[in-house]
Amino acid sequence: MNCKNCGDTLRTDYIYCPACGAKKIRNRITFKNLWFDITEMHFNLDNTFLRTFLGLFQEPEVVIGGYIGGTRKKHLDPISYLGIALTLSGIFVLLLQKAFLDKIDFGILGLFGTSTELLKKITSSTLEISSFIYVLYIPILALSGWLFLNQKKYFFSEYLVVGIYTLAHYGIFSFPVSLLLLALVPEYYLVFAFPMILVMMLYATYVANRLNGWDIGRSILFVLIFIVGFFGISLLLDIILLVTGVMEIQDFIPKRGG
Repeated sequence: MNCKNCGDTLRTDYIYCPACGAKKIRNRITFKNLWFDITEMHFNLDNTFLRTFLGLFQEPEVVIGGYIGGTRKKHLDPISYLGIALTLSGIFVLLLQKAFLDKIDFGILGLFGTSTELLKKITSSTLEISSFIYVLYIPILALSGWLFLNQKKYFFSEYLVVGIYTLAHYGIFSFPVSLLLLALVPEYYLVFAFPMILVMMLYATYVANRLNGWDIGRSILFVLIFIVGFFGISLLLDIILLVTGVMEIQDFIPKRGG
């Protein structure tokens, strides 16, 4: 018989193909063996995803530094890891739009006379391009680290790998937390959204320092540049929303009472 993955000849007693490593499938697909394949692929302790997920908490310098240094098989590559994060982000946005958007209290952000309806409209519009916004943070994070936390002398392209792993990991570990907040206290979701941004910055600082050695002064500069980039992206989004007509200049003018 032949391997269905690469076409190489297989002996009948082989479980895995010696040429490509693919597992020989003897049975038709059932719910039982489909569930086994899914759990073996994603939740096995020897699995690269779980190893990568735990490693980015415990030893991010091993996962990220190893990939940059040439170790490519032990952990999930950054693009695949980012793909998982974007998939979870897409699921979250879909749930938010379909089931929870009307339950969120936008009045919490109703500052300077900005109407709740406008805030809801802005939120709905930015959710449509949330993946694009998510990816924009990667070069901002990479630039911050490349400039101020780069004792290893990484190229900017290598620091992009750091940014991808960092933000992808934040997206993955914050996913269940965000879902829990939506399920339990949807009206206060925006109250917790800002502390989550702080968590993202703290984790990014932790990763950069684990890669390069701890330096408080440079860490402060790293965070400041990241904050500038964060608000720069927010300004860019405002410009896009103005150009597309989602909001107008007069929307920012405080409305007088009476």
